Amino acid sequence: MADIFGNGSDGVSSIDNVLHRSEVTILGVGNVILRDEGFGVRVMEYLDAHYEFPENVQLVDGGTLGIELTQYVTGTDKLLVIDSINGGAEPGTLFCFHNDDVMEHFQDKLSAHEVGIQDVLGLLTVTGHKIPEVIVIGAQPFDLEAGVELSAGMQKLLPQVVETALEKLRGWGIEPVKKKVPDAMDFGVVAEEVIRTRG
Repeated sequence: MADIFGNGSDGVSSIDNVLHRSEVTILGVGNVILRDEGFGVRVMEYLDAHYEFPENVQLVDGGTLGIELTQYVTGTDKLLVIDSINGGAEPGTLFCFHNDDVMEHFQDKLSAHEVGIQDVLGLLTVTGHKIPEVIVIGAQPFDLEAGVELSAGMQKLLPQVVETALEKLRGWGIEPVKKKVPDAMDFGVVAEEVIRTRG
């Protein structure tokens, strides 16, 4: 990590020179080859296909990345994470965590990608780059078997979680514009570490 967080020859921490800096980041995480585990990524893909976002907003497919996510979220002021959350509740239960509650939730380390998010947020905090506002939304999965399609139950939840995400963004002053013609979507695509920036 020294190459990321060490000081450069100019004495400036190289964490200030991250690859992708944006005021607002929408991060979808999860493993899309384990059906509902990929819910966060699929919600992010839906938002990307159906809405135009201001140029100060970036959408990131975080997949199952861990500490590598640091390069995408460092410097962001507001982070919205969308995830499949295994909270031991009934399938389809919706969750929403804000700021300090986020770290408390991730202390349980329920899945590999959640560990990754916890590590990223913790690292940014101890290096003086804490993200001021963090929201995590998601749902308890129905099916974690191998496969790229969401379960029927999770598919039904997708519009509700999309609307919750839009509501949180509006609370931050972000007003996405619905596309007249949505982009084509293919939930069979297995892609990771894809970043979509507005410009």
